[in-house]
Amino acid sequence: MEELEQLTVQPASTETSPHDTTPVPPPEAHGCLKCGHGVSAAESQGGEVGSPYVYALGRIEPRMPSLGVEKEFAQATGRAETADMTDRQALHAVLSASQNRYLARQLCYVLTIQGLDTYLLRARDPADVAQLVEALGEAPRSTDLHAVIGLRGPLAPPDVCNGLMLPMVAFDQIYAFSAGSLVQALPKPEDIAEEQFRAAAEELFERVMQITDNAGAYDEHRAVNYVALRYPSIYAKCAVAHAAGATLTAIETRPSRLSGVRKILDVIFSFTDRRTDVTEKFFVRVDVEEEFPYLTTKLSPYYDR
Repeated sequence: MEELEQLTVQPASTETSPHDTTPVPPPEAHGCLKCGHGVSAAESQGGEVGSPYVYALGRIEPRMPSLGVEKEFAQATGRAETADMTDRQALHAVLSASQNRYLARQLCYVLTIQGLDTYLLRARDPADVAQLVEALGEAPRSTDLHAVIGLRGPLAPPDVCNGLMLPMVAFDQIYAFSAGSLVQALPKPEDIAEEQFRAAAEELFERVMQITDNAGAYDEHRAVNYVALRYPSIYAKCAVAHAAGATLTAIETRPSRLSGVRKILDVIFSFTDRRTDVTEKFFVRVDVEEEFPYLTTKLSPYYDR
């Protein structure tokens, strides 16, 4: 299977409370989150039920949970050597210091998607809080992104993060990357020029990010997000299509005819010739039964039936 190399991996086994270092179970919902059958509080009140898992693309932002933590952080910053640092560099330096690990555990970590606060991230193991700090980066840029894979729980109580009531996600993996680094990491086909391939790959990634403007909470969204990050062959196919005068016109998902005991989705890419307006479709099959999606069929022609 062709997959991109993982940039940041965070295994976890239990979740931690924002005010305690003792491991505790993942956030409870109206169901069994451990066995993968939990639903959020909003869903239990009649909303549409999505997957209990999350595979989301966004940006992780730190937030102060209370005035007391904010004042304590200000005192820790005053004791640190932060001359010639930006505010974000100073925050990262303070949180990274071993004597300030207690502050790193107190902070809220919010995943924003397209600028909207979407999830409140919770470490399932206290050791993974350090990985959250690392994912923030010393000098974040607007092109920096994070892929978060985990288990979705109910809305956070108002006292957890200064009244910010968002669905909690107990994460198991976090990938930290930028659009540029992802495009540069893609393997280039031998018959396509370097500049042409990188330009096509960058354009496709931007298109995919627009199409995958989702919270990663439904199986369809998880499948598309997974393919966008972990299957480089689709970028090569897009470059070949551009060279032949075609353009990517749609990305859609459909339940696979092979779905049975396991939940399998077809992710379909449509390429339309600019001159003839003829559309060709290609697809990959993705198994989304469990928390971690995986490819079951590589890129192949797709025929409507």
